[in-house]
Amino acid sequence: MEKSKKVDKVFLGIVLALALGGFFVFVSAAIGLLAREGARFESVLASQVFLGLFGGLAALWFFSRLHYSLWRKCALWIFAAGVILCGLLFVPWIGVPHGGATRWIFIGPLSFQPAEFLKLGAVILLSAWLSGVRGRAHSLTRGFLPLMGVVGISGVLLLLQPDMGTYLTLVAACLGVFIIAGGKWRHVFVFIMLGIVVATLYASVKPHALDRILTFFDPARDPSGSSWQIQQSLIAVGSGGLVGRGFGQSVQKFGFLPEPIGDSIFAVASEEFGFVGATTIIALFIALLSRGLSIARRVPDQFGGLLVSGIVIMIVSQAFLNIGAVLGVLPFTGIPLLFISHGGTALFFALLGSGIVLNVSRYVKK
Repeated sequence: MEKSKKVDKVFLGIVLALALGGFFVFVSAAIGLLAREGARFESVLASQVFLGLFGGLAALWFFSRLHYSLWRKCALWIFAAGVILCGLLFVPWIGVPHGGATRWIFIGPLSFQPAEFLKLGAVILLSAWLSGVRGRAHSLTRGFLPLMGVVGISGVLLLLQPDMGTYLTLVAACLGVFIIAGGKWRHVFVFIMLGIVVATLYASVKPHALDRILTFFDPARDPSGSSWQIQQSLIAVGSGGLVGRGFGQSVQKFGFLPEPIGDSIFAVASEEFGFVGATTIIALFIALLSRGLSIARRVPDQFGGLLVSGIVIMIVSQAFLNIGAVLGVLPFTGIPLLFISHGGTALFFALLGSGIVLNVSRYVKK
């Protein structure tokens, strides 16, 4: 396998534009938090800068130099570590409940979200397995059942937290890997039908999930309750106009949007930077997907191609789950907008995954 001299500069440029531009948007949105909660602003900024941005860029640099074949050798162990870490969330003195969910392990002043580790581990394991069965991904026992096993184990751990948003991105990435590896469309159909059944059962036992679905179909059903976030998000997006109010000038983030630095940050970005800023963010994610899949098509071995495909699908599907919810075309799941929203762990693993893609890009066919 001939090694290219450099990583894919186009992909690297897109990632850096998202990471550095996203931090600019994050700081702009976080100004509202400074006005309300000065002390918390400092801890939030520290987490985003040191764990997310600096730590993530260091991981991007390191893993862009670590040969991607290592991930195949360690795939099962990485996934197992993700399962164990997520399992630790349910140990009372380790997992810390916050906002009705148990998703974080606190290490001193910093918090760590094991679901991000599990999500990447699932993609690595499925890519390693499907590339190892040598064109038999269409088989029930070699293709479909392993897919169900990875998704099923992950689903139990993620839905118990609960973290439906992360689970949906994991499902999208794993299903994408399965299809690209040559899985049967009949199996894809069965998978989707089973997913609808699981989602229905989940909504029936989790009132907040049912409430979000009902609000999606009727955004005006509870203006002061479950509909508040979507209505305030649409007001923010609409008031941005063509070029926005300007850096730090959002009105909606001051007490109107529930999570101005979280899952509502795209609304703040749209208000402050307008249609131009919002479409630029969307275009960058589309470019990330397009360039990533282009790299995947030119990798000499199937594992590298599946790994790259899974990572970029995972990143972009999460972005569009968030953006779609803010625009009212999808239900809210509470998932952050990668590279932009507050979430040091999510940013760290997004940059780490991008580093893996960059390493694979060193070996593409010319």
